[in-house]
Amino acid sequence: MKRIGILTSGGDAPGMNAAIRAVVRSAIYNGMEVYGIKRGYAGLINGDFVKMDLGSVGDIIHRGGTILRTARSEEFKTPEGMEKALKNIEALGLEGLVVIGGDGSFRGAIELSKRGVATIGIPGTIDNDIPFTDYSIGFDTAVNTVVEAVNKIRDTATSHERTFIIEVMGRESGNIALYSGVACGAETILVPEIPFTINDVCNKIMSGYRRGKLHSVIILAEGAGHGFDVGREIKNITGFETRVIVLGHLQRGGTPTAFDRILASQMGGKAVELLKSGMSNKMVGWVKGELLVTDLEQILTAHKVFNIELFELANILSI
Repeated sequence: MKRIGILTSGGDAPGMNAAIRAVVRSAIYNGMEVYGIKRGYAGLINGDFVKMDLGSVGDIIHRGGTILRTARSEEFKTPEGMEKALKNIEALGLEGLVVIGGDGSFRGAIELSKRGVATIGIPGTIDNDIPFTDYSIGFDTAVNTVVEAVNKIRDTATSHERTFIIEVMGRESGNIALYSGVACGAETILVPEIPFTINDVCNKIMSGYRRGKLHSVIILAEGAGHGFDVGREIKNITGFETRVIVLGHLQRGGTPTAFDRILASQMGGKAVELLKSGMSNKMVGWVKGELLVTDLEQILTAHKVFNIELFELANILSI
């Protein structure tokens, strides 16, 4: 294999640049040419390619986002869009493709693999909802961003004796809420995987109040409810002043943590190794401290198990 491409697709995640750097430099070390594809699969359709060299990935390991930009492409899902992408791949002479993103990005990689393009996936999503990997690129940074924000919010929550609801990302996955909630000692963690009632939340707040606790921090995953709706209900039931903060896209940005940089570098290097050995339609994961290679089809048919033990521990520690 002499010429490969790399793209980032879907939502951006801190650490993607570290993965791009690892893919480009590992490929060049192994005698390959590397082309960056701008704006994900839309770039494949539009022929938005740029040749990468050692200098093009210099000084990016510490930067958030993705230098290749990212986008979602509905056209790529159509037969016409796929045909355009394949023609551009053939015209450029790409023999392999590294796709960094989530399950939607991997669906595109699978379709390309079926049509003869060697593809390797690298999980990059702050939601950490990809199965067959303990961590996806960007998750650790997102959790640390939330924890940093909550540390500051606690100062004013204590000063004004208020209940604060911090709404974090996670429409279908409560991982950011769970891990950040444990790390910052939240009194309540609300996630889409675990049903709850407002009365249960209020009872916990009142229990704390009766033992002298005058403020409370609630971490709410967006898929478990809307922060302002939950806040109004809590105030109506308890009478306590309640404030809501939606962290939003703040969680996607920022300098990636050391963990995310190292994880991304290892996954990027492994992706090139797999392409060099002739493998395709695989994802590089991280399980129990080691790199694990899994068929991409398995990723789409499996579901990542929610860490119920950690959730139960969080409830115990917040009594």
